[in-house]
Amino acid sequence: MINEVIKQIKDWADEFGASNENEFAKSYIFRNNTGAEALKDNGAFFGFLHPDEEERGVFHDFSFTLFPSDNNECWLLCLGVGSNGFKKDLELATKPGLRRLFSQLIDNDGICKNNFSDIESGLPKKITANKDLQHLKKTIKTYTNVLPVCQIIHDPLSESGKSKIKAFLAAYAKVRDWPSNQNHRHAISKALKPFLNNDIVNDKEIISRLLKERRFIILQGPPGTGKTTIAKEIAIQSSAETFFTQFHAETTYSDFIYGIRPELNFGKVGYVGSLGDLAKAVKFAVDNPSKKVILIVDEINRANLSNVLGPVFYLFEHKMKNADISIKISPEIEIKELPSNFYVIATMNTADRSLAVIDFALRRRFAWYSVKPKPLSDSNFYKDDFNKIAEIFDWFASSNELNLQPGQGYFIADTKEEMENRIRYEVFPLIREYLQEGFLTSAIEEFNSYFSDRINQSLFE
Repeated sequence: MINEVIKQIKDWADEFGASNENEFAKSYIFRNNTGAEALKDNGAFFGFLHPDEEERGVFHDFSFTLFPSDNNECWLLCLGVGSNGFKKDLELATKPGLRRLFSQLIDNDGICKNNFSDIESGLPKKITANKDLQHLKKTIKTYTNVLPVCQIIHDPLSESGKSKIKAFLAAYAKVRDWPSNQNHRHAISKALKPFLNNDIVNDKEIISRLLKERRFIILQGPPGTGKTTIAKEIAIQSSAETFFTQFHAETTYSDFIYGIRPELNFGKVGYVGSLGDLAKAVKFAVDNPSKKVILIVDEINRANLSNVLGPVFYLFEHKMKNADISIKISPEIEIKELPSNFYVIATMNTADRSLAVIDFALRRRFAWYSVKPKPLSDSNFYKDDFNKIAEIFDWFASSNELNLQPGQGYFIADTKEEMENRIRYEVFPLIREYLQEGFLTSAIEEFNSYFSDRINQSLFE
């Protein structure tokens, strides 16, 4: 069985573009330590090493590794690190995209470390104490610190087993840059496709269900993802009476709830009460109980929310029961709870670093939905530009920096000239601002290469 799997993975390596014929252009070093003694739980393994490693002895850096068994027992498939640690791959180990890639390839029988540069921490009991791996217990203990990703393979010759092994090898081939033509890249994509989550989520459908369940929701995401458009479309599709407001730094309680405003009448200044946007929406909901009312609050975190909401904050408590406190939102309107036909959809730009922080009490009162950048099928959508920017973010961005990725709205244009202008005057300044603020600095050369090729403009001018 071992020899059969070895032949198979070498064939896959060729399919993915690996070359091992030229001594000066090797794609890998292949190690096979599966002798009879080694298979007695004494470190038996085989796999691909960095091409600069020696044919035998301890080694450095990332490897594609399989710990086999010569019986009908489970194998362990791994992205490993040589027991000599890192020599050339330490920077690679810090790339968030490496973990994102391999984390999608494991299932409930696998583990993926949070930090791939960590070669001090051992594996969790899920692997070390797993009853299906007791025949590899000593081997696993030996290498426990240097296995960032592990996946139990119950049968390496089954279709599911082969699919999983091939996907791991495809990911390793991608990281090692084995492919040299389109056929190689297509083969890698095909092997990875069953495991990568590329499904296009129907945001409107999910948000509509969430709105029905929770009533008060906040749509958060980077600029250009269509948050406000989605909110408006949901309101229209639900035939709701819609009220709209956009917060800013000077938005106050009197703007949103109720205030007194001066009024000039025949040369004399008087004062009149004025309902804010929330009070108007609530009053309409109370007066029209059979009508659905949706208040859209755009850019909700641009204002000081504690000051804007005041005591009305209390009314947003989810599933409030037996309310015994009345809140006056205007001289004529005093309620114990918000009308059941009243809904709020708010939006929040996660890329605006100057905005107010949302406190935990408010977070508890709203449901939160992340609207992420996604490709469109429109004929005026420039998919290649979107994909290139998305690829850089996916590989280099931390979890927080992913909130900065420009949305699909940036990549819609009627002509090539218009798209080039959007890259030059919208995307380029946005990315440069991120870099100047200290975000995505590890991706600066990738961004610079893209902009130099796309619009003949350098980030370093």
